[in-house]
Amino acid sequence: MRTSLYASLLGALPAVMSIPVQPAISNTTALPVHFGLLVFPSFQALDVFGPMDVLNTFSLLFNSTMHLSVIAKILDPVTTVPQRTARMNMTHNEFGQKIVPTITIKDALAAKKKDGTPDDIDVLIVPGGGGTREPILDEIDFVRTMYPKVKYIISVCTGATILARSGILDGRKATTNKRSWVWATSTGPKVDWVHTARWVEDGNIWSSSGISAGIDVTYAWLGHVYGEEVANYVSMSSEYKRWINSTEDPFAAIWS
Repeated sequence: MRTSLYASLLGALPAVMSIPVQPAISNTTALPVHFGLLVFPSFQALDVFGPMDVLNTFSLLFNSTMHLSVIAKILDPVTTVPQRTARMNMTHNEFGQKIVPTITIKDALAAKKKDGTPDDIDVLIVPGGGGTREPILDEIDFVRTMYPKVKYIISVCTGATILARSGILDGRKATTNKRSWVWATSTGPKVDWVHTARWVEDGNIWSSSGISAGIDVTYAWLGHVYGEEVANYVSMSSEYKRWINSTEDPFAAIWS
């Protein structure tokens, strides 16, 4: 009995000894500080909270200097519940969640730091959802105006249609939700849409496929900016198995 117990304990040692050690951030220059999250009525919940939790966990583990602006047209809470319109005539109930913006689109464009310099957004995240089928002209104009100032922009799901309609994807590669492919790609006739892709990186624009792919593009972006060891450590801390290959996209075939 005692021998068996010792053998079990010894057998467990390699597992204990292989507990991951938190790596250092490999990139120490010009790290992003100001993150912006653009929201609008009928946004997709996971498009927002998936990427946000990746960044929340990263900030918690690495004590990184970061702050977040939740940007919307007005400061009223913004709901995930689809609003019935001619474009979104779907059957739905009132089940959903709301997020509270911290700044309006208008004020975000004119935001200043304490020293009077522009408080530009380093990383802008644009989710998708049923609301992207609406005109949302203010949100499109905001992306168009902000893009020259940001270091990175990340779109999730049909959030790519906001980028496409703003014109910043013209001549670039991008991907979007596969179930909504026909409609989504019609919003950007000058975009080089990549059908089989979990996410696509083209310069400083990162676009992802449907809904849950927002988590994977955020991990990929995290690895690009802070180091793959950091991205892997964050994913292990969240007990999440990353998609490493951006071209692995079974949903492209399912919804084709």
